[in-house]
Amino acid sequence: MPMLAQAQDADELDRKYDYYFHEATRLRIQKKYDASHDMLMHCLAIRPHSSSALYELAQYYIVLKQNERGTATMAEAVKYDPDNYWYGQGLANLYMQQNKVDEAAALLEDMAVRFPSKIDITYSLLQVYNRQGNFEKSIEILDKLEVRLGKNEQISMQKYAIYDQQGETEKAMAELKSLADEFPTDYRYQVILGDAYLQKEQYQKAYDIYQNILKAEPDNAMAMYSLAAYYEQTGQTEKYDQQLNSVLLNRKVDADTKADVMRRLIIRNENSKKDSTIIINIFNRIMEQEPDEAQLPILYAQYLYSKNMKEEAISIMKQALQIEPTNTAARMTLLGEAVNKKDYDWVIDLCQTGTEANPDRLEFYYYLAIGYNQTQRPDSVISVCQRALQQVTDESDREVVSDFYAIMGDAYHTKKMMPETYEAYEKALEYNSNNIMALNNYAYYLSLERRDLDRAEEMSYKTVKAEPNNATYLDTYAWILFEKANYEQAKIYIDQALQNDDSLSAEVLEHCGDIYYHTGDTDKAVEFWQKAKDNGSTSPTINQKIKQKKFVRK
Repeated sequence: MPMLAQAQDADELDRKYDYYFHEATRLRIQKKYDASHDMLMHCLAIRPHSSSALYELAQYYIVLKQNERGTATMAEAVKYDPDNYWYGQGLANLYMQQNKVDEAAALLEDMAVRFPSKIDITYSLLQVYNRQGNFEKSIEILDKLEVRLGKNEQISMQKYAIYDQQGETEKAMAELKSLADEFPTDYRYQVILGDAYLQKEQYQKAYDIYQNILKAEPDNAMAMYSLAAYYEQTGQTEKYDQQLNSVLLNRKVDADTKADVMRRLIIRNENSKKDSTIIINIFNRIMEQEPDEAQLPILYAQYLYSKNMKEEAISIMKQALQIEPTNTAARMTLLGEAVNKKDYDWVIDLCQTGTEANPDRLEFYYYLAIGYNQTQRPDSVISVCQRALQQVTDESDREVVSDFYAIMGDAYHTKKMMPETYEAYEKALEYNSNNIMALNNYAYYLSLERRDLDRAEEMSYKTVKAEPNNATYLDTYAWILFEKANYEQAKIYIDQALQNDDSLSAEVLEHCGDIYYHTGDTDKAVEFWQKAKDNGSTSPTINQKIKQKKFVRK
């Protein structure tokens, strides 16, 4: 065949290959995996050793959970293109996922030679050697990393852990000492070394290190606390207590350290079954000394809660919130207490300041709206819901947004603003078509106006299906059926409402009477109307119904 013809044939094959490969990629992105697989097989028919097609085919098998086949295909891709770093890394990951540690080690060792600048391979090899339990090679890798990166805490601590696990205590301690010597002005490494000696019960060496640090830096919190641990471990109880006080009552010790110390003290106190007043007295002394610090009061309140000292805990939590108004955890804890107590003035106070301190937290607007609703302030409910909706973003929870519109709809109804009421409910259902509260109230208010009853029935039925034992939802559905003159079915549902709630409202009791009247039980109807009146009914026709013993339309 002439050379020109051969070149044209090769170009044609290249075009076909590129077309099939790009189609395979496009189809994979569309999750049309079978079609993508067919395109890749066309690619391999043209170029049987194409590493790119083999790599894509391996991804296909992995998506189908055919891990062995995927790994074998990935290995072929690496075989035909060993200088592709990403193919090698992908195969190594597959080997590790399938616990083929030896295969992963061999591959990564080869890649370490091919890609000497890729430090990720070194870390992967370290992981493999640790999985193999090949600690000698792990140390070699760590030594290489240390030469490359310099001595650092992460490498030294890993080497220490390996030596310690192997029982080579001298080498382990030498590693920590080398780290401390490398950074002589960073006393944290000195403390780590001292703590290691303490753990090995080499008490004098640990004590000497702590004392040397405290001579150079008397307020070093880590050394102070470690010295307390030394006294505890060596049975010097009085000195241990004194040393803890020197940590907890030292203004120069940060709050995180003090909180950590207090947690340890609490555990120790609980384990020894000592009186809780010991811990309470320490907390009180700290708070007297540092009245403007919020972290420890939170811990103190949690401790008091654990001791069933709820009122004392609430008092401390209030102090913490005054110090740090943006502390959401404290505010939410207090809000939970306020809701449980049904103290809606307290709910309003907490949430008003909450929306100021954390204007992006929708939960504070939500409970503020609830507080206003419970204290019969519909204008404030609408206002706070509108403010909340200004904070809504694409990431906001759609169900929460729906709830705001539903609450706003209820407030508009209180103000007899019916167009706004229905508009709010429509928005609520737009964000969450299963918002039960919105569905029930929307359906009920439509039924009171005797409009759109088919839609009202559809919405109400969803609530009954979701909560078949909810007397309120059963009453709504029964009343809609009544308005549609479906009296027998209405009676079935109003009876279910009666079965699920003995303390029905005057409005529901009147509904019972109306429905029973239309199903032919006048005596029972009058009995229900009388109960409605006794329960404080404000219906303009209730007296007529009782007196005339017949249904009177409002």
